[in-house]
Amino acid sequence: MFPGRVELTGMVDLATRTVPAVVLRPTTKSVDAALLLARTVTPEPMRPGWPEVLSMARSVLPHQRMLELDERLAHAAARPVIVPETIICDNGKAYISHNFRSACRMLGISLQPAHPETPTDKPHIERTLESVASLFAQFVSGYLVRSAEFRGTSPEQDPLWSLMELQDLLDERIVAGWQNRRHDGLRDPATPARAFTPNEKYAVLVEAAGYVPVALSAEDYIELLPAAWRAVNAYGVKINHRVYDDKLLRDFRGQPSGVTAKKNLWEIHYDPYDVSQIWVRNHWDPKAGWVTAFWKHLRTAPAPFGDLAWDHARRQLASEGKTPTEAEIAQAVEAMLCRAHQGPGDPAQPGRAGRHGRKASAKERRVVARTRATAPPAWPEPDPVAQPPVEAEAPGLLTALRVACPRTAAVPVGPGVRRI
Repeated sequence: MFPGRVELTGMVDLATRTVPAVVLRPTTKSVDAALLLARTVTPEPMRPGWPEVLSMARSVLPHQRMLELDERLAHAAARPVIVPETIICDNGKAYISHNFRSACRMLGISLQPAHPETPTDKPHIERTLESVASLFAQFVSGYLVRSAEFRGTSPEQDPLWSLMELQDLLDERIVAGWQNRRHDGLRDPATPARAFTPNEKYAVLVEAAGYVPVALSAEDYIELLPAAWRAVNAYGVKINHRVYDDKLLRDFRGQPSGVTAKKNLWEIHYDPYDVSQIWVRNHWDPKAGWVTAFWKHLRTAPAPFGDLAWDHARRQLASEGKTPTEAEIAQAVEAMLCRAHQGPGDPAQPGRAGRHGRKASAKERRVVARTRATAPPAWPEPDPVAQPPVEAEAPGLLTALRVACPRTAAVPVGPGVRRI
């Protein structure tokens, strides 16, 4: 495990002070902001190990009546489902990106960026982030506090949580604590002496405003992913020096998409945390949906990884004066992930490198740590799709699946759909 800082992206509902979703990432990308929107309109499921008292059925929320409208609430945790009307955000790249704006348009949400360097435009989220620090972060091992003069002795040497464990702890803390904690900003004019909890305020307002479920299909999750425009060539689609192909693309090869505003290129959606597959929009028949295309060298990858590990390996090979091929980059990523997992080598023989020839550098360990932190799929698991056929022109690459690397060599799962 490589220690490092993480970024928190969250939302707070002004009417109820509910925190409908938070996302922890090593570095926030536009896809993480889009995931935040998806989580706000999706019920929070009960996690293994959570006590039953945290379920929506045991809370003050009108569970039975909402369950009649939304069956997804049957096993939901006691955190309300919020459908935003307007989002006020800062001018970070993740929030003013084309991908996040498109996600807001798809969900019918108005986006209003705040004035630059004006935190008073969004005081509620600023105060909520302070509350996260005082009510949660300060109790987490390795907390660095807000400045050096308040910091303890060597906090980086404390036992550290993995990013996924920390995400789960924060989600549980919000459901168990924040949503049931009385908030001074939630006072009814008729009873000013009483402060409501976010769940109590939501229960009152849902009686007046009602509840309308927003169900996101697999296609909707693909719409939330970043987009790029590419040509469908005879060999497939190339994105970031990787080639993707599928037999269902045969009718699109070398053909114009019909979108003249984009020079007749095809719209491609991809997950920056999972290089295994992309989705090509069928512009000729919009009702047909998406075509899933798999990476040509997918079977060489021993574990899921994203663009971060791929770009690092490509830059490293380029710095050695090489012009790396796609297969060479894939092999470099495989070697880097296994090298970092196996450690520095045999402790009985100092200086001895691991099986792949040398020790992992500090930068490599940081890249691998961030890759593993974002490897678990962030999107709901879709219907199973067939694994890509074996590439006949590269028989030797299949042996990479069977290297003695202690990670399961499986096709990463993304927000796919049943192929047309």
